[in-house]
Amino acid sequence: MKRFLFALLAATTIATPALADLALATSKNCMACHSVDKKVIGPAFKDVAAKYAGQPAMVEVLAAKILHGGGGVWGPVPMPANTQVTPAQARQLAAWVLSLK
Repeated sequence: MKRFLFALLAATTIATPALADLALATSKNCMACHSVDKKVIGPAFKDVAAKYAGQPAMVEVLAAKILHGGGGVWGPVPMPANTQVTPAQARQLAAWVLSLK
């Protein structure tokens, strides 16, 4: 029983940040151009995670792209700068995207 409760607590602790980051992505309008698992205007977040898997330095690179915009990596449509996102939120979003499987 103790193992079950520990596993349940661990799963809840792990799952809660993912939900919070999906909520943050939704509130910052990221989901207008992205989806977790399919290409919309921009790439699916899971595709981004797969491309940069095992590269922890990409959190800062992606956070900068979230803040300042970017282009050329995923096609001809550039991502605009997200001026409503703080640097801390950008790092949180980037870390969440990279955590997706």
